Amino acid sequence: EKGYEVHTCLTGTDGLNKAVEVSPEVAILNIKLPDIDSFTLLEDLKVENEGIKVIMITDHPDMDATIKVMREGAFDCVSGHDRGELDIAIRRALTILETEKKAEGFLIKSSGDFKAGSIIGTGRRMREIFKTIGIVSQSRTTVLIQGESGTGKELVARIIHKNTSRDQPYVAVNCSAIVDTLLESELFGHEKGSFTGAINRKLGKFELARYGTVFLDEISEMSINLQAKLLRVLQEMEFERVGGKDRIKVNARIIAATNKDTGRLVREGKFRDDLYYRLNVITINIPPLREKREDIPPLVDYLLKKTNSNLNKMIMGVTDEVMDVFMKYSWPGNIRELENLLVRAAVMAGGRILGRADFPNMLNDFTDNQSQGKVWHKISEDDEDFGPCTLDESEERHIRGMINRIGRKKGDICEALGISRPTLERKLDKYGIQVDRLKVEG
Repeated sequence: EKGYEVHTCLTGTDGLNKAVEVSPEVAILNIKLPDIDSFTLLEDLKVENEGIKVIMITDHPDMDATIKVMREGAFDCVSGHDRGELDIAIRRALTILETEKKAEGFLIKSSGDFKAGSIIGTGRRMREIFKTIGIVSQSRTTVLIQGESGTGKELVARIIHKNTSRDQPYVAVNCSAIVDTLLESELFGHEKGSFTGAINRKLGKFELARYGTVFLDEISEMSINLQAKLLRVLQEMEFERVGGKDRIKVNARIIAATNKDTGRLVREGKFRDDLYYRLNVITINIPPLREKREDIPPLVDYLLKKTNSNLNKMIMGVTDEVMDVFMKYSWPGNIRELENLLVRAAVMAGGRILGRADFPNMLNDFTDNQSQGKVWHKISEDDEDFGPCTLDESEERHIRGMINRIGRKKGDICEALGISRPTLERKLDKYGIQVDRLKVEG
């Protein structure tokens, strides 16, 4: 009735034989078969034709059955009593297949396997960063990495470590995620009985790192009091455990990172100038994604390969429409936001090329904002970097833009920004942002 060429079989065995013979684009498979297990047949069908879309029908589409069907790799699970639902599923499957056949859009390069822990960048600014990494890897000098959240600061730190002390430990500490009283113990360790709850001696991160690397993430969140103690460690290259008297030599390299303008914090009296000068021996400034748009296509290629490897997917690429939006979007969450979007889309996608339907919130909001003249997501060609602004102003815009995009739930905001709840609260208070009263656009 719909104009499809249909082949019908009454048993699973006959169905598999017919599928081998005619190579159908869509298979409609009853969850209960008279001769073989339907999930075994589902697997066999996909082995014979990896591109086939299998729609499974169940008379009782309850939670357990539906979850199992989708977990096993079916394209869709529909009720046997709902003809309209089946029609929609078939049309959706054929639409995705048609997109895959045309293979239009940005496709993953077939050459080159996914290599974990790589920094992707082809522009001049990224090449300069690569050169700096090569130079600092020849010594064990202190390095300060600055850049917005989600730009890959820890990845840079790991690569420096890998090229300097590959066989030694790499120990990371998020200074914004640990309260000040515990952070000192976390860094330097403590002796038994030094405070309530210290029932055993504990080695700190500096001891555990030995001749490796201690990465101090979000160091600008460290209190002034603890900054003074860290300065002493950097000056004397030794420390004492909390409650201890023995001096312990520091052999680890220190790499610090922050998403703030540390020089500005020094001028405002929020960061010790002497510690800043000790840390700022070599500084690496990582540009936000909106300032290196030429890297978006290779980043999408890399991140899709990573997603395919991690999730056992076979995503081929994104459509031209999606890539066009990616190239114009402001990316307040930088590479972390791009990766999260691609992973979510890949997990939920029914096809192997990601299109508009796989990014409904992003593309719809982007289109609406363009038509209404809003600029939360799109940066104008005449103002590529929102105009001159401080790092704090950029961070405030980033937070407001993220709230505008994902809503007021603080848990979701923390996840999107990659920060802890206490850090979010401090930033909201700093910039006077009242989430409950903030008007959400779009």
